[in-house]
Amino acid sequence: MKQKLKIFTNGLLAENPLLVLMIGLCSSLAVTQELANGISMGLSMTFVLVMSELIISLFRKLIPDSVRIPVFIIVIASFTTIVDLLMQAFLPALSEAMGVFIPLIVVNCIIMGRVESFASKNCPSDALLDGLGMGLGYTWVLCGISLIRELLGSGTIFRFRIIPEAYTIGFFTKAPGGFFVFGLFIAISIAVKAAMKKEVTK
Repeated sequence: MKQKLKIFTNGLLAENPLLVLMIGLCSSLAVTQELANGISMGLSMTFVLVMSELIISLFRKLIPDSVRIPVFIIVIASFTTIVDLLMQAFLPALSEAMGVFIPLIVVNCIIMGRVESFASKNCPSDALLDGLGMGLGYTWVLCGISLIRELLGSGTIFRFRIIPEAYTIGFFTKAPGGFFVFGLFIAISIAVKAAMKKEVTK
């Protein structure tokens, strides 16, 4: 049980795909101007990651090494297409706001990396926990960045006015603002891990 918990929690902080592994940064900075976009992207990525890892793990012994990469891409692309079509059907406005970044999940380094390094070598239950942990780790960082950027940059949360427009800082709605907030998150995560390590060694 302890090993299962470690697999799940690794992606939340210790091996967070954004803060530690530094992969999948393009979409994380491009769609985080609004909290709704961050949640949508995070949950979409989590679904594709969990399902792809589960399927690859289930059939890992049947996939020849010579075609494993094309098979991985087909599996990931299938679940990405499902997410994209569902969003177009039920959340057209959000789908339009996300633009090309939902279809681009298929080439996201986080999913391909976890499928190749973990799911193809471990049992389905472990792959499921790994996908869920990595996906939620990606999601909470996206939501945190989105919350700060939308609140300070636009003065809103879910487009509800919180801060008067006159007091907003437009810098946070632009790309440099995204990098700035992301850098703060990295610094805080490093400080937290250093503090935890110091506590353990006492």
